[in-house]
Amino acid sequence: MKATLILVRHGETAGESSVRYHGRSDVSLSALGRAQMRAVGRFLAQEKFACVFSSPLKRATESASLIAGGTAAITTVDEFAEIDFGLFEGLTAEEIRLRYPDHFACWSERRFESSYAYPMGESRAAFASRVDRGLEQVLKTWQETGRETALGGSVLLTAHRGVIRSVARRLTGVEPLSDLGSIQVLVHDENWRVEHLDVIDHLKDIAR
Repeated sequence: MKATLILVRHGETAGESSVRYHGRSDVSLSALGRAQMRAVGRFLAQEKFACVFSSPLKRATESASLIAGGTAAITTVDEFAEIDFGLFEGLTAEEIRLRYPDHFACWSERRFESSYAYPMGESRAAFASRVDRGLEQVLKTWQETGRETALGGSVLLTAHRGVIRSVARRLTGVEPLSDLGSIQVLVHDENWRVEHLDVIDHLKDIAR
């Protein structure tokens, strides 16, 4: 049976997540972010979700509710919280450069290395490991919900850029850009594969 995993990055936040590094900071969606998520909901209106999963942070849980409907049962997965940016939390790249020039230089050089850790924050390796644990939990719950030995139906996951990229990379080997409000569609028949990546057409008529 074909299974579909729909990954949606949350919308813009009151803390300007489009330009600021909000990891564990629990900021809410802005009016623009809520409009983006309602647009996602309209785009996915024909989907019947077997399960809805979300990061525990409110920008993701509110996104899930706006997409799936206020009565939808949402399962939060603690492992899907965004990476802890430590000293960089809530700052723009320029603010990081000015406040922490040495840390900025190290980050610029090593940010994609698995051993890199944000100052007073989380390492990329630790983050990837916990997202993997969360993904295993989701896949197990998905199977149990369907009472099947194989995955089936559609599942929605609302989360953060780092989480979505990690999940997509783990399942398909492909890493999306995952802009705010973007949709990734992964399908499983014999193996996981990408069906749609970085879909943003539903956002084109939303004024920033």
